[in-house]
Amino acid sequence: MNWLALYERALGAGEAAAGYYNRNVGLLTDAGKVNVRIPLEAADTMDVRVWREEDVLSCIGPYVGQVPGLRHVSLEPRFQVHHFVEGRVLDGFSPRGSAVPAHVTGDVVALMAQLVRIPREKAPALPSDWPESGDGAAFGRRLAALTQRVYDTHRDEYGHAFEEFGIPEQPLAVVERRWDTLTSRPFAVLHSDLHRKNMIVSDGLTWFLDWELALWGDPLYEVAVHFHKMDYPDRQRAEVLRLWQERLPAACTAGPAEDLDLYLAHERIKSAIVDTVRYAKQLADADESGRAFLTGRLARKLNVARTVWGGAPEMTQARVARILAPWVGRKSWTP
Repeated sequence: MNWLALYERALGAGEAAAGYYNRNVGLLTDAGKVNVRIPLEAADTMDVRVWREEDVLSCIGPYVGQVPGLRHVSLEPRFQVHHFVEGRVLDGFSPRGSAVPAHVTGDVVALMAQLVRIPREKAPALPSDWPESGDGAAFGRRLAALTQRVYDTHRDEYGHAFEEFGIPEQPLAVVERRWDTLTSRPFAVLHSDLHRKNMIVSDGLTWFLDWELALWGDPLYEVAVHFHKMDYPDRQRAEVLRLWQERLPAACTAGPAEDLDLYLAHERIKSAIVDTVRYAKQLADADESGRAFLTGRLARKLNVARTVWGGAPEMTQARVARILAPWVGRKSWTP
């Protein structure tokens, strides 16, 4: 197959699905349908990233069932070609906050159980200063350091909005003193971004996409990110936690509920900061209904974070819209 020609077709395609780091274009070829995945050069890095996605897919392939097959990798120009997974995006019929089909919770936990059984020597290489397995405090501080850096980087432009939203000048102080309390759990490969837009439901199975944020870290962090981004009804959240405790090795699930609460607190703080920046940029191209959606969603995220800082959850869609009004109509931003 002429991979470069396929890439050029993808560049010229009018329809694409874009996340924060990649543009995805589904194309038909003589060998079947594929997904051409092209990095977005202008994307701000707001998540911890230690591995190339293609290295992750190569690593997990022998251990994990429902993940897209890697067909081709190009370093110059930079793109990947994945097998195209046919099905329905979970978010399209089961949006955030709603109950998911019964099999999805089991599929999610099955994935987590598969990932923790991947031997360290089979995972991609890590930075030399990456925390040692079991050092949850160092892992948590690594996550928080990037969140603080995002805040510091964007404070000049968004400082007024941060202040109006109730984001403290030291937003991570409330969790910093708690990292040393984490229980030691053996590290594992984590997807780190398991949410409804990264899940495809097909013939009663859930496929898991977008492995660009995969990490080597505390298995409980996977659960916290998943809970934060899925916003399950209470019944299904309890079901996921029960299945996780049953199906993963005991060493991976050890520790009190406060450990999960700590990771969740960090994710809520991170979301308030990161999404203030991301949503403000997206307002540039949004129509009236899009602006209402973005500001309403951000109000909800801010209210969750404000409770972590001890504030009242009193942000409204109208108040967020007023504070972010200066960003409406600014120069276009992708995605």
